[in-house]
Amino acid sequence: MSIWEYANPRRFMRLTDLVLPWATAGTVLFMAVGLIWGFFFTPDDYEQGSTVKIIFLHVPSAMLAINVWFMMLVTSLVWLIRRHHVSALAAKAAAPIGVTMTLIALFTGAVWGEPMWGTYWAWDPRLTSFMILFVFYLGYIALWAAIEDPDTAADLTSVLCIVGSVFAFLSRYAVMFWNQGLHQGASLSMDKQEHVANAFYFPLIVSIIGFVLFFITLVLLRTRSEIRARRISALLARERQG
Repeated sequence: MSIWEYANPRRFMRLTDLVLPWATAGTVLFMAVGLIWGFFFTPDDYEQGSTVKIIFLHVPSAMLAINVWFMMLVTSLVWLIRRHHVSALAAKAAAPIGVTMTLIALFTGAVWGEPMWGTYWAWDPRLTSFMILFVFYLGYIALWAAIEDPDTAADLTSVLCIVGSVFAFLSRYAVMFWNQGLHQGASLSMDKQEHVANAFYFPLIVSIIGFVLFFITLVLLRTRSEIRARRISALLARERQG
């Protein structure tokens, strides 16, 4: 069976009927275990104290903020090339989740950064590119709302998504490009000198899995809602024509 068959709304709905209960259960389990483990059963850092525990919110939300945009890029390209409506609706459904994760990452980063840098905000390359990504998310959502014709809205938002992907890429690799930035290196790294201690590593992995499952659950629910809304709009349009 080809993966493109799931671009059919009916097959997508049937598949997600099966996936959603498991994704929801996994979200509750992994998020609860990861956050409780991280916030209540890990030691304070010798430099940052208890402030370091915000890592269990900041890192997963920051990772999702970037990767949700890349997911939108892929589904937008599928729309532009294959004209599958489910892919365009999935990108539209993911955007509010992505902007929320970006906002959480910016807020938790400010709270985490103030004790370390002495300020809640600095025009660090990664922070600046993250702020620009946040603006692109808002622009993407606003563009969908401003255009009445759904296919035209999908075309224009797909182009915007391609342009915004430059800033999503910069958000991920800004520290590698500009070493003078205040922002620390990656918390999860192959380099043992940058990698977080094992006491934080394992609950962080569990938290990340929980956040990913949370995103999958929400994006499937929102895509299903978008499909139903499209069906209702089509039925209403037929009634008006009839």
